[in-house]
Amino acid sequence: MFRNYDLVFFIAKRMRQHIGSKGNVSTKIVIIATIAVALGMMMILIAIATGKGMQKEIRQKAVAFHGHLTVVHIENEDQSISTVPLTDQASVQKHLYSRQEITELYPYATKSGMLRTSEDFEGIIFKGVDSTYNWNSIDDFLVAGDFPSLKNHYSNEVLISQTVAARLQLDLQDQVDAVFLNDMLQQYPNRRKFTISGIYNSGFLDIDNHLIMGSIGHIQKINRWEEDEIGGYQILIDDFTRTDEIAQELYQELPMDLTTISLLSRYGLIFQWISLFDFNILIILIIMIVVGVMNMSTALLALVFERTAMIGLLKALGGTNHLIQRIFLINGILVMFRGLLIGNALALLFYLTQKQWSWIRLNPETYFVSSAPVHLTLWQVLGVNTLFLVVCALLLWFPTFMVMRIAPAKTLRVT
Repeated sequence: MFRNYDLVFFIAKRMRQHIGSKGNVSTKIVIIATIAVALGMMMILIAIATGKGMQKEIRQKAVAFHGHLTVVHIENEDQSISTVPLTDQASVQKHLYSRQEITELYPYATKSGMLRTSEDFEGIIFKGVDSTYNWNSIDDFLVAGDFPSLKNHYSNEVLISQTVAARLQLDLQDQVDAVFLNDMLQQYPNRRKFTISGIYNSGFLDIDNHLIMGSIGHIQKINRWEEDEIGGYQILIDDFTRTDEIAQELYQELPMDLTTISLLSRYGLIFQWISLFDFNILIILIIMIVVGVMNMSTALLALVFERTAMIGLLKALGGTNHLIQRIFLINGILVMFRGLLIGNALALLFYLTQKQWSWIRLNPETYFVSSAPVHLTLWQVLGVNTLFLVVCALLLWFPTFMVMRIAPAKTLRVT
């Protein structure tokens, strides 16, 4: 009879009904333990949501404007501008597209220069692309106007950042002079008059402070390149984690005068920094589990000491230590489960409000984002809750060993 699990759950349920009684010593301890578990789970989920959100947001911004990797002439490997061109060969594109991991690639070139108004000037990096460029990759960052129309190879429409526009007091459809030099010995600079068709804001200062985008034809003409000469290929792949691996493989396969630059090497320090978020999440997870176990162990011990008479009676009726341990363990799990529900609800409230209103603001100069992004999946929530529940349940088995030290004769004599 005592091996029947229905009896275990029946007694545990009856005990739960009496825990809320004001006269019980364990009531306040159980409430504290529930709050500790709720706060612990809330902190873990918030840490995961903000940490993963930051990683995803920074990766998306960098990939949107630079791709996962680029193929350039080997002499341009350590430069942010295109000084030596490569020929846009169909054979190279065919080889790149033969890799299943590569989803998109676009010819591009970059040129340093300066935007100038009657009152001020600003140094820029002009990124030229052709009509095949997929503007949808940066559509989320467009704040005003439209993307440049590049049907004309020498289109004068450009996309500039909100930061540059504010510094030079420019707006949509304004015209601005651009000045480019091929070398310091050039007597007269190359001048272009661009029309602002769109304004973007990535929140990534390394991009917003300098980058403007327009037709690659201008760079080809300024550098005196042929129309089939480009600065390189911007490549998108289907798996961010394989960026370095694929870059290395392509380097081995491409002609000797070409090299590959992965996004991870371009922004090495930034990606090393955001990878530390995973370590921070792990530390928070461990600390919160330890705090939860300590509080639940205290609550469980309080229940055991308060129920010594009941334990003695169950033992006198033939109940084994193992059965009684399971009764208290189930009580502890029920208390913990209630705390987890509250913690998940609070974390979900934070997630939804932050995603909707972005009420936690950040300094973009330090964090590369203006508000704390959040990203949380159902599997992450289920995984963390399961891990928390299983680890705590296993460790809560140890406090129940106090049941073995309670002798029925002594407890029944007292009662």
